[in-house]
Amino acid sequence: MESSVMATFSFKQHQCRSRSSHLLAASRPLNTLHPSISWRWQQITTLQCRQGRQDYSARMCDDGDSRVSENTGVFHPSIWGDFFLGYSNPADSYQQQAWMERANKLKEEVATMIPSSATCRLHETLHLIDALERLCVDHLFEEQINAALTQIETANVSDCGLATVALWFYLLRKHRYRVSPDVFARFKDEQGGFSANSPVDLLNLYNAAHLRTHGETILDEAVLFTRRRLEGVLPCVEGSVAREIKATLEIPLPRRVRIYELKWYISTYEKEAMVHEKVLRLAKLNSNIMQRHHQHELKVITRWWQDVQIESRLPFARDRIVECYLWILGVYFEPCYSRGRIILAMMFAIATLLDDIYDSYGTPEQCELFTNCIQSWDPKAVHGLPECMKFAIESIFDSFLTIGNMLHRDEKYRMSYLRNLTEELVRCYNTEVKMCEEGYVPKSVKEHLQLSLRSGACHMLCCASFVGMDGIANEDFFNWISSLPKMVQALCIVLRLVDDLQSYEREKLMPHHVASTIDSYMIEHNVSIEVAREKIHELNEETWKDFNDEWLNP
Repeated sequence: MESSVMATFSFKQHQCRSRSSHLLAASRPLNTLHPSISWRWQQITTLQCRQGRQDYSARMCDDGDSRVSENTGVFHPSIWGDFFLGYSNPADSYQQQAWMERANKLKEEVATMIPSSATCRLHETLHLIDALERLCVDHLFEEQINAALTQIETANVSDCGLATVALWFYLLRKHRYRVSPDVFARFKDEQGGFSANSPVDLLNLYNAAHLRTHGETILDEAVLFTRRRLEGVLPCVEGSVAREIKATLEIPLPRRVRIYELKWYISTYEKEAMVHEKVLRLAKLNSNIMQRHHQHELKVITRWWQDVQIESRLPFARDRIVECYLWILGVYFEPCYSRGRIILAMMFAIATLLDDIYDSYGTPEQCELFTNCIQSWDPKAVHGLPECMKFAIESIFDSFLTIGNMLHRDEKYRMSYLRNLTEELVRCYNTEVKMCEEGYVPKSVKEHLQLSLRSGACHMLCCASFVGMDGIANEDFFNWISSLPKMVQALCIVLRLVDDLQSYEREKLMPHHVASTIDSYMIEHNVSIEVAREKIHELNEETWKDFNDEWLNP
């Protein structure tokens, strides 16, 4: 039940075509530390964290709970400590106000560069929109970009090259326009490949083809062709092109997290003069402004986490609140979604805590009691639980009260949906504990996913991602997302399959770990691990088609 990659999406403020999907669909290491943290600082913090855990573990052992000591040290302590508690509110900063004034002026100037007329050069318009999105400033120009896309949809691309057509297709599908893949037919050659003459042709086609749906054979062929060609080209190129190819082969652009790559794109675009100087200046200012906001939010999150005392009172659990927050930045990074980001990071941390309780600490009998207590939402129902689990229940209930207090009166109803999906999550965790105890392995992937697509916490986190957003989602929306619609179901399955593919070997080394979909496929079809992994990968790609199909049906 390792807490895994989170996949979620957001319609944001505008419906239908106005926003692209925001996906966090592949686990990526967050190992780039703050530049001001020295090696010595990390070492001292780690020693302090370890000492605190050991002291509390010793006290718990004196009380007869040896499992705390046995499970302490399974996860490395946090390296962050109090690092983010020193940040002040960016609104109080004179420098921040100066940045905002300069950014607003540049925003007005850049807005005039986004043409909405079909008479403008298509390639330039597409390239500018693509650059704005990679530089994470597109949210500043939603109205202008939407107007341009409306014109671009009807543009004649019959005389355009492959790179331009592929970028046209990619941007429109990303913004929920169901354009036809037939535009690529004229690029097919006699050998069944595509007339791609440059790395840019290959990259754009590869990324566009990953927005495919079921039955689009030409896009399936394009994925296979471009991947093979890009793998062949990679040893022969260098610099930014090599980096882009490598990153794309690892994770296609539609599934990557833009905010994690922002600094690299700023550096590359500046070095290679790929965008207008004003766009770059705005991107740098916007990056600094957002970073200040994010640092302040990390202060709020860190303070909450320290008040909850998870690190000192539950030393068997992961102390990863900063990493949880950094993950959530991939869902929405804009400053206006600050409250939503804080609530979602809190719920991510709670899901991780629950996962560790069921996976690393509780006995089957205690997990059953713990599950019943969560479902009752009665703090008096903790009788029979060890002190660690009683404290966890109290912390979770207090955190839900904190989240509820962050909502306006007409938003309070959202908490019932969040509680219901949290109850569903712990029921799934408890079922997996029973399966693990019995050594049961689901006999098919379908049987496995009936449980595991919910136990990845994706469904609950999809709901949580909207709880803190302002008037974007109403009660009908929460009814819809709670029903596990096809779009959310596809994300949950991707979550499970990607997690199993990336963690299978590591989890096999851990005692008493629940079976993965790879295990179920091996049993169902009597095949080797290698064959099962490949088939699970293929199923993951087919599930992405399910998501894309739902995405294109607003």
